[in-house]
Amino acid sequence: MKGFLLTLVASAIAFVALLFLLPDSMIAMSGDLPPQLAVGAFIGLINAVIKPIIKLLSLPITLMTLGLFSFVINAAMLLLSAWLLDVLFNVTLTIGGWPAEGFSIDTIIGAFLASIVLSILTSVVGHFVHD
Repeated sequence: MKGFLLTLVASAIAFVALLFLLPDSMIAMSGDLPPQLAVGAFIGLINAVIKPIIKLLSLPITLMTLGLFSFVINAAMLLLSAWLLDVLFNVTLTIGGWPAEGFSIDTIIGAFLASIVLSILTSVVGHFVHD
């Protein structure tokens, strides 16, 4: 349980860092630091609960692409999180203009870039925050 909570804290810190690193055209969220940390923890929760199921179901495709399909899964989890935040909590997290402006090539590029940077930041923060 302690490791799970530390993972959520690492995800929240990495998400806030992501918002400062990438331009608003890629990923944007209004609000102060506490709501951003809460959204980061929510994204960490989505990654901890739903992502392992999706990875297990997509194992054959991931093996055929030598692991590259995991980038698609990471981007999809980020887009799912943005959509769930908009629908459930009325929190606007836009990734390449989505979900507010609709789905476009900017959404795909923004999701891929944000998921790669978020994975790197989560790994770095997780290296320093451990039990």
